[in-house]
Amino acid sequence: MSDRTETTQALAPSAALTVERVLSVRHWNEHLFSFTITRPASFRFRSGEFVMIGLNGDRKPLLRAYSVASPSWAEELEFLSIKVEDGPLTSKLQKIREGDEIYLGRKPTGTLVTDALLPGKRLILLSTGTGLAPFLSLIRDPDVYEFYEQVLVVHSVRRVSDLAFREELEAKLAGDPLVEDQAAAQLHYLPTVTREPFPTTRRIGALIEDGSLFADLQGEAKLNPETDRVMMCGSMEMIKELAATLDGLGFEEGSNAKPGHYVIERAFVG
Repeated sequence: MSDRTETTQALAPSAALTVERVLSVRHWNEHLFSFTITRPASFRFRSGEFVMIGLNGDRKPLLRAYSVASPSWAEELEFLSIKVEDGPLTSKLQKIREGDEIYLGRKPTGTLVTDALLPGKRLILLSTGTGLAPFLSLIRDPDVYEFYEQVLVVHSVRRVSDLAFREELEAKLAGDPLVEDQAAAQLHYLPTVTREPFPTTRRIGALIEDGSLFADLQGEAKLNPETDRVMMCGSMEMIKELAATLDGLGFEEGSNAKPGHYVIERAFVG
């Protein structure tokens, strides 16, 4: 009862935070869930950005940066989160229910945006775990399909049940009001599961090395800085390894100030 009380005590808005209402919660398994909240009329963001969200703490709000999983045009805001039993925030956040209140930061930001990339032909989105979230936002943005001929989402997880949004991705966003037609022709999805039987069980680095990452794509079966643009989000191990690979191939990291061939979210990896 005390845990439930902690998540439902009244929240107070501030200059940096608004108070929003939880609209839905979806538990994927025992350590992964997603949820939607109301979106204030004044909240503007670019698909792929992150924002601070949180709940009350003992003395001040407990806040953490979360990538927005919904596209910039959506009326609701969606987030994907892990569950950590002893986590200061996630131990409480995983207990939220429809109707609860939650803090939302007023200033979204981030580098996992198309503005931080140079023009290209193929957009390759490499993710592990909840790093899928910003890419869920991007692939539902019509502009992405105008900028790139092909869009590939790669999602690497440990267990099959960790493949959040798998059905939607396998269906190529069928039924989406804005990008259904474009996604059907241009979107590709490659899930890989490393600790359970699955059609693909290799890590992302191995998929790049043996060329199987490009099986469904037109063009070269290798990464090319002239045509490919890459975004990465997820484990630090994956990002460091693949950033080194990209650097070795002549890719240059981009930012909002200076667009490049690939981007990572510096706020998450340090």
